[in-house]
Amino acid sequence: MSGRLDSAQPYALGLFRIVVGLLFACHGAASLFGVLGGASGGGGTIEAGTWPGWYAAVIQLVAGGFVLLGLGTRAAAVVASGSMAYAYFKVHQPGALWPMENGGEASAMFCWAFLLLAFTGSGAFGLDRALSRRTSRPEEQAPEQTPVAA
Repeated sequence: MSGRLDSAQPYALGLFRIVVGLLFACHGAASLFGVLGGASGGGGTIEAGTWPGWYAAVIQLVAGGFVLLGLGTRAAAVVASGSMAYAYFKVHQPGALWPMENGGEASAMFCWAFLLLAFTGSGAFGLDRALSRRTSRPEEQAPEQTPVAA
């Protein structure tokens, strides 16, 4: 069973990346454009340039979109993870120690999910992988093939 799960790992990671990126981008779109319930579920938007909410929403929309597409995944995931660490420690954690008490579960979960993606990369279905295959020269791809001994 372990072999089957290992062979499906890039696809599971790709689906994980797509879901996390989509959810993160939705948070940014809600805050910036008032869609999907708007900022804080009140239907409104965040005023442009306000610190830190507007900048966080821009990071959520842009980094979430890049992660969703699998384009520059590692860099976008580092930025997104850092923004969620900032959100947790500056916005939520001063209210109480534990995420369940301070409402910071989403920030903590996004922070760790993006940190994981920063280390693992985009997995399957990402534009990173498709673009790297198109730009690789045939002689660079040859060492990746393992010869079969008879």
